Amino acid sequence: MGQDSPWSFARLPDGCRIGIVGLGLMGGSLAAALRTRRPDLRLLGVARRPETLALAVEKGLVDGGSVSLAEAVPEVDVLVLAVPVRSIIGLVPEAATLLRDGALLTDLGSTKSAVVAAMTASPAAGHCVGGHPMCGRELHGLEAAQADLYVGATWALCPTATSDEPSLMLAAGLARAAGAVPMLIEPDRHDAIVARTSHLPYAVAASLVRAVAAVVPDGELQALSAGGYRDTTRLAASDCDMMLDILLTNRQHVLSALADMAGQIGELIRVLERADEVELRRFLEQARHERRLK
Repeated sequence: MGQDSPWSFARLPDGCRIGIVGLGLMGGSLAAALRTRRPDLRLLGVARRPETLALAVEKGLVDGGSVSLAEAVPEVDVLVLAVPVRSIIGLVPEAATLLRDGALLTDLGSTKSAVVAAMTASPAAGHCVGGHPMCGRELHGLEAAQADLYVGATWALCPTATSDEPSLMLAAGLARAAGAVPMLIEPDRHDAIVARTSHLPYAVAASLVRAVAAVVPDGELQALSAGGYRDTTRLAASDCDMMLDILLTNRQHVLSALADMAGQIGELIRVLERADEVELRRFLEQARHERRLK
């Protein structure tokens, strides 16, 4: 779904009622983005803790809400599940039965095959579209929410086999309302790619931190590390509950990515063991060329 797609100019209807389940970094940032960019929308939050909901209301991020899914869902036109992936999967059956006619059920989960499978099995399969905004921070919680988090980000949309056109329009309109760029993609293809571009970097960062911590004492780490270590290991500070869900629900693709990574590290080890400057340069130059990021 590029800029020239039929959904590129999708727009949420004026006064559309948006329910956001989960008011952490992603849900809170979505509320902040919609509040800033589309003040006509009515935003309702759903949180487990009354204190979180009260804080979101106090900050003006939502107009109201509930700690009960059953109370909130029938009131909205779009329901966004912004909780960890396995929680999304667990909530889909209940949420689907509570949707009002014509309402959309979508999510912000980082893996899509298992989520879309749950949506497909639900009674509202035709009104479900999986979603994944390609953005985030290593911080978590409502206090870390940012209104501009989604601006310019790709927002992957993964419909079920029976998702109807109005539901796709609402999902694309939600992405655009947050400042993101909607992109249509198959769930398994999405998971295969993000296993390498998102989940593997986290796994590498976590492994790097463990490898360094096993050898370098804290005092020397602080003195002898600079931007390279901080930048490379930033993702290791991500929320563990969120990352557990991501790694376990995309396990096969992550294992494949880790195997590919192990192969690359093995090649680097072999080149260094031989002190082969020509091959080492070729390895590094290829990596520099293949990075392909602006």
